[in-house]
Amino acid sequence: MSLFVQQLTHIDVSLWCPQRGLVGCSWQVDAVLDGELGEDGMLFDFGEVKPWIKRTLDSGLDHTLLVPTQAPGVTVTECPEGICIRTTTPYTMEVRGPKEAFSLLPWQAIDTDTVAEHLSHQLTEQRPENVHQVTLTLSDEAIDGAAYGYTHGLKRHLGNCQRIAHGHRSRLHIFQQGVRQPKLEQQWAKWLENRYLLEEADITKRDNDFLTCGYRAAQGDFAITLPQSLCAVLPGPTTVENIAAWLAKEVALQSGVITRIQAFEGVNKGAIAMSSPGAIQSAIPSALSSAMP
Repeated sequence: MSLFVQQLTHIDVSLWCPQRGLVGCSWQVDAVLDGELGEDGMLFDFGEVKPWIKRTLDSGLDHTLLVPTQAPGVTVTECPEGICIRTTTPYTMEVRGPKEAFSLLPWQAIDTDTVAEHLSHQLTEQRPENVHQVTLTLSDEAIDGAAYGYTHGLKRHLGNCQRIAHGHRSRLHIFQQGVRQPKLEQQWAKWLENRYLLEEADITKRDNDFLTCGYRAAQGDFAITLPQSLCAVLPGPTTVENIAAWLAKEVALQSGVITRIQAFEGVNKGAIAMSSPGAIQSAIPSALSSAMP
């Protein structure tokens, strides 16, 4: 007998890819439980399945940086903050933070099938007596239109969003004069794809090539150094509310048209902001604005 739950929850992470670098991901989670019926005629109470699986995911790799420790150019060492991750390819990066902020996986690369198998094994080991096996399937949200992955951290957040290198894969909707603008959406999504978004106040070091962002949060001290060309600096915290407002201002300023932004944070949630091109100034530092669409 099998029990299934589709779109049980979502996982938001960033992963290190030997070809693309930091990649922000949001995965839908489907679950199948195989086993025997209990005396109550149920394999597992539906009301218990979701909180049990979600609790395991939330306390594990969700909102962490997934690091394939056997990938070329990746080194992992201890440091005062907890763990230090260094990379050399496809670009140089260093991330420091408490060990809970990272999922160290002994693989050469991260893919959804391998992660799903890893999580399925974890859950099967914790299964109730009449459940023989738990199988998870991870998948990207089906998006017809523009989308982008990004990585960030929110130092003021009391939960796991404070971790400096977690991410999301998100839709982007841009409206002008009440009409969706697919071309603009694709342009901005392409520019934002796999960028690191940070708050200007968190910059601790900056030179011609690299930028360091660091802060102290409830879970500990965090820092990340990566190429400045891969960063987008916002004037405030990189919440989805501020991302929507920042994009609305930038798109309105560049296009000269009142713009409404619907920015998603992962799957099925986000924020809406509107801006007029009149009397607004670019929030993007001049060193970065020249590279924007």
